Amino acid sequence: QVQLVESGGGLVQAGGSLRLSCAASGRNVIRYRMAWFRQAPGKEREFVAGIAWSGGNPYYADSVKDRFTLSRDNVKNTVYLQMNSLKSEDTAVYYCQARDLITYWGQGTQVTVSS
Repeated sequence: QVQLVESGGGLVQAGGSLRLSCAASGRNVIRYRMAWFRQAPGKEREFVAGIAWSGGNPYYADSVKDRFTLSRDNVKNTVYLQMNSLKSEDTAVYYCQARDLITYWGQGTQVTVSS
């Protein structure tokens, strides 16, 4: 069982920045690939960025590449999503995901970008 707790969402003006955090706890957390997804009103949930705990570079959706940066702290078992140059279309509920043989989701954190 893995528990994921997101934080850091909020209201920001277009062009601003936010940093989301996802704290993971549970057995063998290090095995899980971590990712952020988002879901805007009336739209399907979509992939934003992902990273493996064990190594390798993060990877991004084209819509956020060069604006968002995903990083991890293996001591704190926390992944961070630094979001810069935010646009109104980034408005969504952002979800943290841990995936191995089983997929776990966090509760989501709202990000609202005002234009």
